[in-house]
Amino acid sequence: MKALVLALVALSLFAQPAAAQDAPPVPNLPNSAEIQLKVQRDGSLSVIEAVSVPTGTTMTRHVPLRVSAPDNRDRIFGVRDVVIEGAGTGAVSKDQFTLYLLGGTSIVRYTVDGAVDATGRVSWELAGGWDTELKLIRASFAAPLIPDAVDCVAGPSGSTVPCGSAQIDHAGLTRFAQQNLPAGQRMDITVELPAGTVPADARSVPASTVAGAFVLTTPVGWAWSVFAVLVLLAGGWLWFARRRANVIGKPQAVTLTTGEGEDVVFTSPDGVLPGQVGLVLSGRSDAVDLAATVLDLAVRNYLWVSEAPQEGLPDWRLARRNPADDQLSDVERTVFDALLPEGTDTVLLSELRGAGLRFQAELHEDVVRRRWFSGRKLASAGVRMIFYGVFLTALLAFTVGYAQLGLIVVVAGVLLAVGARGMPQLTRKGRSLRQRLLGLRAALLDVDGTDGTDGTDGTDAADVPELERGRLFSRALPYALVLGESQRWVAAFAELNRPLELYWYDTEAGAPRAGEFAAALIGTFAGTRSGSSLSGRSIRFAGSP
Repeated sequence: MKALVLALVALSLFAQPAAAQDAPPVPNLPNSAEIQLKVQRDGSLSVIEAVSVPTGTTMTRHVPLRVSAPDNRDRIFGVRDVVIEGAGTGAVSKDQFTLYLLGGTSIVRYTVDGAVDATGRVSWELAGGWDTELKLIRASFAAPLIPDAVDCVAGPSGSTVPCGSAQIDHAGLTRFAQQNLPAGQRMDITVELPAGTVPADARSVPASTVAGAFVLTTPVGWAWSVFAVLVLLAGGWLWFARRRANVIGKPQAVTLTTGEGEDVVFTSPDGVLPGQVGLVLSGRSDAVDLAATVLDLAVRNYLWVSEAPQEGLPDWRLARRNPADDQLSDVERTVFDALLPEGTDTVLLSELRGAGLRFQAELHEDVVRRRWFSGRKLASAGVRMIFYGVFLTALLAFTVGYAQLGLIVVVAGVLLAVGARGMPQLTRKGRSLRQRLLGLRAALLDVDGTDGTDGTDGTDAADVPELERGRLFSRALPYALVLGESQRWVAAFAELNRPLELYWYDTEAGAPRAGEFAAALIGTFAGTRSGSSLSGRSIRFAGSP
């Protein structure tokens, strides 16, 4: 009996099935299959299987339609138009094709989509996933053109053991054969057709793994492309904004004083404080801004200044005149409390050298509050986007995939946080104030009353009523100091016939000694940690008169 079975197997292996008939020949052995495959002109693969099931038994096959592919992808196959002639049923789900056959010989017809890749390679699991051993499998493969090469492997998943037979016959028909395929094992074929023989219809998707979630897909590619365009547009806008911010422009005409006769008073553009001027004009603060702030506290009657030479060297004493009140800004209150902490009523100017007064943080917040600076909102938004992007990336990686969308958010946050540092700080309101501050400087230059520069109108010191000269001189002195014109401003009032009477300075020398005190303030604070050196002050006036 055993010899008879072996003879039948040998006869079946070398028998020549018809090449192009409507159905394969009936298997000669139980638990066997005869299969015909044909690649259609549209790239689909038509399959006809004749399966012999022993009487009184059943056979079930599970064919995976989603299989692993290189580069963290899964290849997707589709099965349609399933027709069974005989006793059995078939079902197609999203990831699996199932056959359930009863005893006898059944003819199963179906069409496979996704078998042909872009190189013309046709791949399919010819047999596999059966719950019983197959004694013999024979198959023929037909295509519009003769294949360039064929390959067939059999065994457990991942095995590379060749099939029993895989060859192209003299008529151009490809034939495969395999004996004794154990239950659960598979038989995979690969046929390489000449390029362009049929359209490719292979489809792949990211694998259902964390690594697969980061695979570049078409939607993700489009998202990166749109993001790149937005980055280029944002970069162009940033370049334009920085270029516009670096254009100093012409001074805007301002009036140095308001009122007439004995009511003449000094006015600052938009109520800007002396300590804020440098930051608005140059984007940085230093010792000059701190000196101007202290000087302004004196002329506004918060400090009393008196001379107190030490060992023959000039020195000044600063005394508390009035307590800090609501009229002081945050930065002015910080400076005032640093000069005269609680319990201290006087301090020598020489004692402040190296004291390390810090005021930049409050100064920056002050100009942001006044809407002259844009603040750090974009940088903060960028940092938040980074955290949101990390969370989104993790969420997508462990759920639906497309994790690179989260990476786009992370990169956008990084670029926003970094780019915010390169954005011009001045707002439209700040740029307008800068032009008026340049106009204020031009008016201070014209303190002798000659025609102003660029339309600004100067104020002749001699025309100011005597009772108001000291007040006008004092109120404008901090601005002249921070704008680099204190020497001209002091000289204009020093040339008057009658010395100034200063209400905040205990001396009769008037303007000249006040000028010396202002210069000493700069020298004192230039040695502290409050700001950088005085280099760069001229940058504020580049392009201005």
